[in-house]
Amino acid sequence: MMELSVLLDRLKMEHLLTQLDGVCEQAAKGDLDYQGFLAQALEAEWRGRQQRGIESRLRLARFPWLKTVEQFDFEFQPSLDRKVVRELAGMSFIERTENVVLLGPPGVGKTHLAIALGVKAVEAGYSVLFLTLESLMGRLVRARHENRLDRTLQQFTYPRLLILDELGYLPLSREEASLFFRLLVRRYERGSLIVTSNKSFADWGEVFNDHVLATAILDRLLHHATTLNIKGESYRLREKKKAGLFGRRPATEPGEATTDVAI
Repeated sequence: MMELSVLLDRLKMEHLLTQLDGVCEQAAKGDLDYQGFLAQALEAEWRGRQQRGIESRLRLARFPWLKTVEQFDFEFQPSLDRKVVRELAGMSFIERTENVVLLGPPGVGKTHLAIALGVKAVEAGYSVLFLTLESLMGRLVRARHENRLDRTLQQFTYPRLLILDELGYLPLSREEASLFFRLLVRRYERGSLIVTSNKSFADWGEVFNDHVLATAILDRLLHHATTLNIKGESYRLREKKKAGLFGRRPATEPGEATTDVAI
């Protein structure tokens, strides 16, 4: 009869193999029957595989950092509807291939929420990819010039959730706007998008350098979408204020008005 360790190795049950002594000890303490022991052993293997899958998908997602919904300070952003965020965190929007658009000025937590929802998606078993819009455009333009655009568009169509951060911080050329539209068409009703932007929808015509194209983009993006408009203050400015980095600069000349300055 084969050794148990050999069997586990050949069955590629590496997580159970490393935890076997502990599982046997717990089974003995719990006075488990054979079925109970088997269930506990297989659960140890399943949990190990699940964790490895999460870690692998997190690496592939390329998040700049990790944030969670639980870490978000809703008290500081009262304009944000917690109920809507909780519903989004349930991931049903991905099952329905719907989109999420996060609008607001810099520093209000748009990227935090986008990443937090992306982490939830990873934990739920979905493939995720995070990109800034600048990075996406650079890759698409380069792919077009190297005659491999179709393959690159297909790569960006594959993830169940694609997160595009910082739309609107830099205006797009006509070529870039056209490439963005082509990607949107590829993903339309096939995969979900989370987009963050510091511009209102009324300003997207300027962002995309083409009002007609911007209307077509918004039509597809918002057809099945949830929009969250965050109107609060900047977290980063709040932290600077706490640290005393905002203050009054004394006048250097008699009668000169003082001004608030950010360092």
